[in-house]
Amino acid sequence: MIQVDNVQKRFAEQEVLRGVSFEVKQGSITTLIGRSGAGKSLLLRHLIGLDQPDSGRILIDGTDIVGMRTSELNGIRRRFGVLFQDGALFDSMSVRDNVAFPLREHTKLSEKEILDKAAQKLELVGLLSHGSKYPSELSGGMRKRVGLARALALGPDLVFFDEPTSGLDPITRGAIYRLIESTHIDGEITYFLVSHDITGVMAISDEVIMLHQGRIVAQGTPEGFRTNPDPVVQQFLLGSPDGPIAID
Repeated sequence: MIQVDNVQKRFAEQEVLRGVSFEVKQGSITTLIGRSGAGKSLLLRHLIGLDQPDSGRILIDGTDIVGMRTSELNGIRRRFGVLFQDGALFDSMSVRDNVAFPLREHTKLSEKEILDKAAQKLELVGLLSHGSKYPSELSGGMRKRVGLARALALGPDLVFFDEPTSGLDPITRGAIYRLIESTHIDGEITYFLVSHDITGVMAISDEVIMLHQGRIVAQGTPEGFRTNPDPVVQQFLLGSPDGPIAID
């Protein structure tokens, strides 16, 4: 599904991505972890074509999107759903219209069909009765759920999540992870998460990838991570101030 091959990116003298390579399997829930500021969100922007690497390849189902013309890239992006860190909802639109927006923009469905599909997605995330509300009337967790409903509106086969539980309390975080897991269709839809919330992602991920100092230092199943002897991996998993990862 996704193949990242030797991706490099620098800003002036700062080398942020130093030859990043990994693969994401079709139909999996895969999570990229690492410290805040490690370049996780930057890498995600590369995967959805918002940024271009200095070198390397990013393949979606075998097609390299690096350097692709915007018209071609937009065609591939229609297969994507994206849940941004802050939800990125339109404040001037109701919850229902936020979810309906991509359907209006990218399909030729009738208005009734659009509203029916929006209602289905809102029901999926447990917010059908809140369709007439506006984002300002919702809690942080509810806004994330609306964002997920919108990300799923077009029936994507690949969904990206940028820190889906940031800023949420532990109970709401757990509810969001349960929702991510329940909306995932094994073998049909691929979820790629960026997070530093170890407990949550270890519970739902098929594979975990760790980015550290611009390189991938480990990739494997959650259980493989727990038993990985690399002191960098273990310090991060344990949240210990002592180890090879320096405290900024």
